[in-house]
Amino acid sequence: MSQDRTAVRERAEAVLRRLAGDHARLREDQWRAIEALVVDRRRVLCVQRTGWGKSAVYFVATALLREGNRHGPTVIVSPLLALMRNQVESAARAGIRARTINSANLDEWDEITAEIHAGAVDVLLISPERLNNPDFRDGVLPKLAATTGLLVVDEAHCVSDWGHDFRPDYRRLRTFLANLPERTPVLATTATANARVTQDVAEQLGDALVLRGTLDRESLRLGVLDLPSPAHRLAWLADHLDRLPGSGIVYTLTVAAATETADFLRGRGWSVASYTGQAEDADRRAAEQDLLDNKIKALVATSALGMGFDKPDLGFVVHLGAPPSPIAYYQQVGRAGRAVEHAEVLLLPGVEDAAIWRYFASLAFPPEEQVRAVLAALDTERPISTQALEPVVDLRRARLELMLKVLDVDGAVRRV
Repeated sequence: MSQDRTAVRERAEAVLRRLAGDHARLREDQWRAIEALVVDRRRVLCVQRTGWGKSAVYFVATALLREGNRHGPTVIVSPLLALMRNQVESAARAGIRARTINSANLDEWDEITAEIHAGAVDVLLISPERLNNPDFRDGVLPKLAATTGLLVVDEAHCVSDWGHDFRPDYRRLRTFLANLPERTPVLATTATANARVTQDVAEQLGDALVLRGTLDRESLRLGVLDLPSPAHRLAWLADHLDRLPGSGIVYTLTVAAATETADFLRGRGWSVASYTGQAEDADRRAAEQDLLDNKIKALVATSALGMGFDKPDLGFVVHLGAPPSPIAYYQQVGRAGRAVEHAEVLLLPGVEDAAIWRYFASLAFPPEEQVRAVLAALDTERPISTQALEPVVDLRRARLELMLKVLDVDGAVRRV
């Protein structure tokens, strides 16, 4: 290793110790990623298991790039505000100044933009949905692309077609990438990408260093228990919850099942909370915090609690019903056993699981004739609101908005 690279590694190790404690040392692939970003100014794709330390890579790289304000701020595109809150707190421990731009702080956008131009922001975290906001897309994004010192794409599998039904706005990152100054380093990270998705994301990054590690998680003990009915599964869970270590997550496939399971367990004397996409944001935050503080035995959740929740000492994950894919399953069980030697993972599948998957798949995107009806209803000269469009095309708001978002990403319509 050259003298310059040795010095960079020593500074990187020092930042990591501020971030994670005096015991912390960079893994070899963490250093390879940091070296490629900071020294070689390359694009890097990290496909590494949950808990490997992907966030350490971009925080350390940010600290090194920002020394003396030599480079602009790091922009992190991350899918959940819950993850953003955790990351802002982590960054502060390493002396990194982080801000977020999101729908909850519209009145701070001008102030944050001014701080960025003044060099007072090291990390800006945004959700992919910001890329579709007209004010952000047309007013903030062009200036941001010109000054970005490092772009981080978290949960990068969503850039590939595997994730379009989950986060269509991720596809806008292609435009962001194209507008970055030459030799701006880019880091894409994910724990859940198969070989096809890895190749797809790497091709979209262009000339990327791919660092792919093992998916093995030695702390997890996986098991499957076949029981004849939902009632049997609920009864078994209530009778055996005390045998599961610490506190954990019970995943269900539907909102109704999450509510029913939480009510049943509370009726049996267990301290649990429910977490679904239909709950108020304040209630979801409170439920997350209760689990983080070990005030409850379990959080009964749908897939709304996925990427972004980080509890290192989570002791178990139970699935009442199988997730629709191995990737979804791996991602959810990856919440457990990050900082404990042993965690229990148990799957209780049901014969009804496949029917539930098919139902949700049927709702994912409207059929072609409805898409054409929406396009026909849109005037090329005068914009129309989603609310006004809804009764004209006979589509519920959520499905209509998803369709418009995908059509917008593909250039067929434009949100104004």
